[in-house]
Amino acid sequence: MATAVREALAKARRSAMHLEMRDSYMRDDPEFIRWQEGHRYDPDDRESWWRSWLDVVAETTRRGVVMRRLRVVSEPLSDYVRYEYDGTFTNVAAGEDVRWLPRPLARGLLLPVLEGWVMDEETVILHHFSGEGQWSGPRMEVHHDPELAARYTAAYEAAWARAVPHQEYRPV
Repeated sequence: MATAVREALAKARRSAMHLEMRDSYMRDDPEFIRWQEGHRYDPDDRESWWRSWLDVVAETTRRGVVMRRLRVVSEPLSDYVRYEYDGTFTNVAAGEDVRWLPRPLARGLLLPVLEGWVMDEETVILHHFSGEGQWSGPRMEVHHDPELAARYTAAYEAAWARAVPHQEYRPV
């Protein structure tokens, strides 16, 4: 995970919201390739799937920061999003609250064009991806802008209210 996000999470005091809306990211990710080849994490073998990102999540949530991840998805799920779904139990185990929003349930919502993070309703970290889901352009933009954060937070909260908690979501 990029340094900007890790640094912002280290400073977060109340909340960290992550909005994901793509059907595919970095398809050359070695973990995704392993998943395509049949590898699955064993929920009973925590040491085999715990990684540095989960340490960041656990530390952030231990400080009382509420971490939420919202995935807006097409159904049937793409292979990449199915890979994310299969591994989401690790995020939940680390303390993240994850919900899924199938696109038909998003009807009528106004969602931002760029996805990313909102920290403490003050800081927005926008992500830039190519059409193939690879990092592009400036990769990330960090904005300490409460007005922009308020607009992102309002869109996020409206989508979150319609989204299905990870434990209840059954992908198509």
